[in-house]
Amino acid sequence: MNGIILIDKPQNFTSFDVVAVARRKFGTKKVGHGGTLDPMATGVLPVFVGCATKAVDLLPDSGKSYRAGFRLGLTSDTLDIWGELSEEKPVDIGKEALEAVLERFCGEIEQTPPMYSALKVGGKKLCDLARQGIEVERKARKITISRLDLLSFDGKNGVIEVDCSTGTYIRTLVDDIGKALGTGAVMTSLCRTRACGFSISECVSIEELRERPLDELKLLSVESVFRDYPVTTLDEVQTRMYLNGVRLDADRLAEKPPVDELLRVYGNGEFLGIAKVNGERELVSVKRFINE
Repeated sequence: MNGIILIDKPQNFTSFDVVAVARRKFGTKKVGHGGTLDPMATGVLPVFVGCATKAVDLLPDSGKSYRAGFRLGLTSDTLDIWGELSEEKPVDIGKEALEAVLERFCGEIEQTPPMYSALKVGGKKLCDLARQGIEVERKARKITISRLDLLSFDGKNGVIEVDCSTGTYIRTLVDDIGKALGTGAVMTSLCRTRACGFSISECVSIEELRERPLDELKLLSVESVFRDYPVTTLDEVQTRMYLNGVRLDADRLAEKPPVDELLRVYGNGEFLGIAKVNGERELVSVKRFINE
């Protein structure tokens, strides 16, 4: 079987735990996932099966969405409720004041990755260093928060919804909001509601993955990941040449694609793979997804 299945990852499961369940279910080692989720997080985890695993390192940066709970008046070493917590402080923040601070975090901002993350510095994961009590300097990175809505707030606990660029740490966002308020804040829950262009409404649970018969599990085609890419269509001769690794004259293609833009390639009525046009106006295969 080849394709993509969308899993609503449960809490206290690693992304690799989900992959292990999928490997047993589909009877293959060729299973991967897109976009790691922390064990305490839930939500959209695209799982790639069979030849679809070749798409994992080509996933488009389509942004992600999250729903996160938070609590004001606390801080922790992990920036969330599961770390070593500080003594709780009294909080006197109204909803309007909170929303005014949230507005300051919309748009392009700089964010410093947290120590408790899988990001590597000098070949070592930051989280491994943090567990040894070692803190290293991290460079701030530019991220984009395109939407930041306050869904609920009771004066201490609340829920935000975030649309953001890939590479955004929601724990850090919550911590930075707490610092801006002068109260401190920790993340209390996290659910990824959108990733790789897929939403949580399209996901199945880990129980459904385990228990449903194979013929009842819906596998999406690998091309659905690249649905926003422009299309180029090859004729029969061009298709045969493309599949044999021949570079094609881009100016002889029907769509005349631009240079250095990733394209979906079709031939003989089927999706062949991803390609782009180089500086010599040649169509070059980036990855083929036909069964070989």
